[in-house]
Amino acid sequence: MTVRVGVLGATGAVGQRCIQLLDGHSEFELAAVTASESSAGRSYRDAAKWRVDSPIPDSVEDLTVRATDPAEVPDDVDLLFSSLPSGVAAEVEPKFAEAGYVLSSNSSNDRMAEDVPLVIPEINPGHLDLLEVQRDERDWDGAVLKNPNCSTITMVPTLAALRQFGLERVHVSTLQAVSGAGYSGVSSMEIIDNVIPHIGGEEEKMETESRKLLGTFDGAELQNHDVEVSASCNRVPTIDGHLENVWAEMEEDVTTEQVEDALRAVESLDLPSSPDQLIEVFDDPMRPQPRLDRTLGDGMAIAAGGVQETPAGVQYNCLAHNTIRGAAGAAVLNGELLASEGWL
Repeated sequence: MTVRVGVLGATGAVGQRCIQLLDGHSEFELAAVTASESSAGRSYRDAAKWRVDSPIPDSVEDLTVRATDPAEVPDDVDLLFSSLPSGVAAEVEPKFAEAGYVLSSNSSNDRMAEDVPLVIPEINPGHLDLLEVQRDERDWDGAVLKNPNCSTITMVPTLAALRQFGLERVHVSTLQAVSGAGYSGVSSMEIIDNVIPHIGGEEEKMETESRKLLGTFDGAELQNHDVEVSASCNRVPTIDGHLENVWAEMEEDVTTEQVEDALRAVESLDLPSSPDQLIEVFDDPMRPQPRLDRTLGDGMAIAAGGVQETPAGVQYNCLAHNTIRGAAGAAVLNGELLASEGWL
């Protein structure tokens, strides 16, 4: 059965990437796009300053952009992908859910709300059941599901592999691509020949979202994992692909081989956007690299390498495409999970 979908905030960078990923999708049919009032009423071709590395899909270029209002979206749309700025999303997403729409949202608002599931489908699909709590508490016919921050989603699948060894503490230093800040987020004068050693709010997101994603849901409430996470986030002059250096401390002593085997053993899913191998592990200590490895699994895989033992545990590097696996692709994959689990 084909699921009719819409994209909220369709003219922005993540919205454009989402539309690219929905083009030719085996289960989803794009039926509605929304943006700001200044874009409403125009064709998508005219409203969007298209910057994705492929042409605007024929199926969307002549669609009329709608205002981001539940009254403007057709009733037969089953699923909405939200890529709205967090301030706007905080205001309008509840209105869509109250009106009966189910949202798979990349927006950062409410990710840590107690009744909002934050999900990476391969890691914590059971957290979807928190939607029942959400609907009961908020009296919604619809629902809101979130995917995590782009830097968090790069690291957490690797941490999930290490839980079996008694994960206790994690230190991470990120080298994040400029596309993570949006098209106009970092000026060329700031980033060329430079590294910016702070990204506002990013450290806190990694430190809190990781614990929620690795937590357990007992059917009534979600208990965060007790791992301690410390993050230092840096902006570097690469276009796409967040590279992260991770130091993990565990209760058990582990070898390099045990860690590499655990990373490779994390299972992917049988969903349209799932990569064949979730975590690709390189033996070459010079990998992963953003330019070489960000498109593994069509941008939906996590690359890892440089695994080595340390006095306190292990150190390794991991990488993901921040606008695909880390943003639009994550929202689409969550939408596929919602559809497969009967939430639409």
